Amino acid sequence: MDTIRLKAGRSAPFKGHHPWLFSGAIARIEGNPVPGDWVRIVDDKGVFIAYGLYNPHSQIRVRLYAFSESELPTASFWQDRIMNAIRLRESVLAMPAAPDSACRLINSEGDGLSGLTVDRFGDYLSVQFTSLALFVHKDTILNCLESMTKCRGIILRTEQDMLEEENLVLKDGAVRGTLPENPLIISENGVRFEVNLQTGQKTGFYLDQRANRILVEQFAPGKSVLDLCTYSGGFALHAAKAGAKLVTAVDVSASALELALRNAVLNGFDNIAFHKSDMFKYLEKCLTERIKYDLIVLDPPKMTRSRGAVQGALKGYLQLNAMALQCLNQGGVLLTCSCSGRVSRDDFLLTLHRAALSVQKQLQILEVRGADKDHPVSSACPESEYLKCVVCNIV
Repeated sequence: MDTIRLKAGRSAPFKGHHPWLFSGAIARIEGNPVPGDWVRIVDDKGVFIAYGLYNPHSQIRVRLYAFSESELPTASFWQDRIMNAIRLRESVLAMPAAPDSACRLINSEGDGLSGLTVDRFGDYLSVQFTSLALFVHKDTILNCLESMTKCRGIILRTEQDMLEEENLVLKDGAVRGTLPENPLIISENGVRFEVNLQTGQKTGFYLDQRANRILVEQFAPGKSVLDLCTYSGGFALHAAKAGAKLVTAVDVSASALELALRNAVLNGFDNIAFHKSDMFKYLEKCLTERIKYDLIVLDPPKMTRSRGAVQGALKGYLQLNAMALQCLNQGGVLLTCSCSGRVSRDDFLLTLHRAALSVQKQLQILEVRGADKDHPVSSACPESEYLKCVVCNIV
């Protein structure tokens, strides 16, 4: 096994089990590893730190997985990690495994499998590799998933920007077993959703917002609700189920609105109005026409992927939230989200404070939440906690 020696003073994060080793920390490579090879990481004095997978094309030059020198990475290594992830969902979290249930089965760094995301939808798995080095070991990983879950099929899903960052050449499609001919129907707290594993965003459905969607039911009864960036109608449908007076669901994508409408019909909800619009333009319309709501949900797409674009993203969040606050009735509730991993929780909260000041509003933060419990975060890699969900009240 080839060895990577670190520069002096650069080993502390990795001795603390941080999984991402960037090229700037490397002093020299002893050997000639190729993408996907296991490498041995040592500090500047040659003391063992970890085993990891090498990719010369990625900003993350090595992803670290095993931090004990006796924990040699063999086929059983993958089996043990995957089994631990499944056991967490089944035994500790008691997540249901019914045909109409869905959960995050493997959450990358949070389950010690950096670069691998697996969502389970009933009898099917949706898998996303975001690491070329890990993808080299796909057959072993897929074999483990197939045998442990007894799934009927596994589909591979990709993100173009991640493919480019990792120099990965992949296409979406079935990799094991069969896939359902028709979209699946899953149930979430009594609300039913149509999920297309082949065309849905991400792995097919945004499971991370499950608990936050259910929370909306607490604030929605008898209220006027605006759900911006509704996608499949997640927040809107839960508000409708709770007895909202009227729900307005907005998305810039016509296909997303068609999906949301089908979900409304599937559940028999007739108190949702759908509008195709950009989120900023819709809020501008509300301001111009003096339309106000009792509850507004802001769940915009990721606004930045690079560190250099963070300030621009924060300006966007400030403008969006300032406009939304002006469209709330006195005593109204704002549930606002950021899924931009580069934007920290503290920066997002400060941006909300500045948004409130800019429109002369008093903001009470009632709760700060993240992704649901099947999306664990490693204490060694807290920056992988990408989702921020803040519940606010204006007084």
